[in-house]
Amino acid sequence: MASEQQHEELGISHVTIDGIEGQVARVELPDGTTEDWRLASLPRGVKEGDVIRIDVQGGDVDTQIDHEETDRRHALGQRQLDSLNAATSDGDIDL
Repeated sequence: MASEQQHEELGISHVTIDGIEGQVARVELPDGTTEDWRLASLPRGVKEGDVIRIDVQGGDVDTQIDHEETDRRHALGQRQLDSLNAATSDGDIDL
């Protein structure tokens, strides 16, 4: 968490692509709220579930897909589902 706070002070934040419809992406912001962003404003090839790293330095904005953070969050979600599935005997849920 301290690392994440340090990054935010440097102008780095992360958003998650919650959904894509046509030319609009629904983006989950760090505070949990969502906004609709133009797909053209995001890195090429972005897809649902991707984590986008946004780096703002001196008025310049750099966005890129953070594959490592995306994979980490997907793995965490799968572990949580596996834990829930282990507690039930009537079916599995999968991401």
